Amino acid sequence: MTLKIERAVRQGSTVFVLIGRFEAEHIAELEGIFELQRDTSALVLDLREIRLADRGAVKFLARCEAGGVRLENCPAYIREWMGREKP
Repeated sequence: MTLKIERAVRQGSTVFVLIGRFEAEHIAELEGIFELQRDTSALVLDLREIRLADRGAVKFLARCEAGGVRLENCPAYIREWMGREKP
């Protein structure tokens, strides 16, 4: 399975639901989507449906969060891994 991205607007925020396997190769696509949303509302990544993430994806998520993107429903293993990847 690859990554599926669904977009929704919820309470003034643009929410991107990530579904499946999130790998470093998907980062450029997400960055492009974020760039299109820059002038709109707050960004949220809903990670409830992530089944697998690689190191590059986890580092990207940590950068997103540090940059103000809210992470919702972040699996515990990803949250723990993000903590270990911080410089």
